[in-house]
Amino acid sequence: MITSEGEATALHRKYGSNERIIEHCRTVAKAAMALAEEFEKRGYGVDERAVFVAAMLHDIGRSRVQTVSHGVEGASIAEKEGAGKKVAEIIQRHVGAGISPEEAKSLGMPALDYIPRTLEERIVCFADKMVDGVKVRPFEEEVKRFTAKEHDVARLLALRESLREELGEDPERAVFDNVK
Repeated sequence: MITSEGEATALHRKYGSNERIIEHCRTVAKAAMALAEEFEKRGYGVDERAVFVAAMLHDIGRSRVQTVSHGVEGASIAEKEGAGKKVAEIIQRHVGAGISPEEAKSLGMPALDYIPRTLEERIVCFADKMVDGVKVRPFEEEVKRFTAKEHDVARLLALRESLREELGEDPERAVFDNVK
């Protein structure tokens, strides 16, 4: 079972992730943990180990492919390496703001539901959208990127709104207040 940053980093190196990917994953893990801690403060039961490990490994699939399928590849690696099914599912569902089975099929992926549904899945997905490279940035920048690429902006906004409703405040604040 993977439990530490060092173990996750070692896996990245084993599979050939470059330093840029590893550093991006570290920053996403910081953002995801900031959100997880805010949810914990409000009484939500968050599997913080799963959030941390999934965030640290969410882009490990980029060592194999540079497409949207990196989530599927990363989930396969994580499960093979003993991270557990929950971590693998979080990794699989972090891409975009989620991908429906129909969209997945049209993208050449297995026709599965890749939309983040659990709190842990939504936390990691949102945290990833807040990080560009190693820089935490306003969520609105991701909205602009989704718009320019003609991705599902409504799904992206729904992701933030679902977290806002449960948290009682904008999840972006929790990230900016706790990740430097």
